[in-house]
Amino acid sequence: MRVRSLIRPAIRRASGIDLACDRSYDRAYTRAPIDLAIVAIIPARFGSTRLPGKPLSQISGKPMVQHVWERARQARTVDRVLVATDDERIAEVVRTFGGEVVMTSRAHATGTDRLAEAAAGTDAEIVVNVQGDEPMLDASFIDGMVAPLRAELDLPMSTVSLPLTDVEEMLSSAVVKVVTDARGHALYFSRSPIPFVRDAVDLRSDHQRGEWLRAAAAQAVSRRLARKHVGLYAYRREALLRFASLSPSPLEQAESLEQLRALHHGMRIRVVPMEGQSGVAVDTPQDLERVRAIMAGGDFPNTRKTWLPNTSS
Repeated sequence: MRVRSLIRPAIRRASGIDLACDRSYDRAYTRAPIDLAIVAIIPARFGSTRLPGKPLSQISGKPMVQHVWERARQARTVDRVLVATDDERIAEVVRTFGGEVVMTSRAHATGTDRLAEAAAGTDAEIVVNVQGDEPMLDASFIDGMVAPLRAELDLPMSTVSLPLTDVEEMLSSAVVKVVTDARGHALYFSRSPIPFVRDAVDLRSDHQRGEWLRAAAAQAVSRRLARKHVGLYAYRREALLRFASLSPSPLEQAESLEQLRALHHGMRIRVVPMEGQSGVAVDTPQDLERVRAIMAGGDFPNTRKTWLPNTSS
């Protein structure tokens, strides 16, 4: 049995995706608004280019989307966990293990667009974007990220950072770095090694540029200036819908980092400093095999509150 939920705001992206339309939710999702104060949504797309059907990939006897869903449910601050998908095969699996589903458009260019469509049909005050390819997600990251949104009513969105302790990660374009202001608001996210420690190198020397970058990166790591971004976000509902309606920015397109759209349009992003390690995101078949090996070995924490927020900065 399905029920229909009318989306009130008529918000459109530049791409023409209309959020002002009927959306179909599972009956289990219909609750009083007070029960939906904070909802975690897992965008799950079947048509991954590098790993088709990724959410249904088996890990330790369960589909990956189930691992993500179970870990998100461990967050103490979250009232509901919802999977947003464009494929009935994923929806059926989620219903089988007891999860809740909303069917969304296949036309979305990003997971955030899918998130916004799903969130627009709820009365949630805070929406948490949980990446569907993070089966080793730690729920304490969600709780740490939600805390400032609950405490500061004018804060539009938040995310998480971890210490960067390895120079190779600092130099890797696959690891996103973040720098913040005195209040913890993001100044910039980049795939480049930021910050660049100027006094660590002599730019007048004959050293190659790669040597300069490595020396500066090593100093940033040793001085504990380097932090890596964890791809989790929490939004105030109105901020998410606004974000989804904004046009992409040049820096976003250059770095291929969607969060730079928010900074470009003047939206503040609180970066919550946490301690510990991030899990392995599954983007390729090789990532999947690595995660299977780690989780089969049981050497990755499986309980919440393994790491606590770092409140000293």
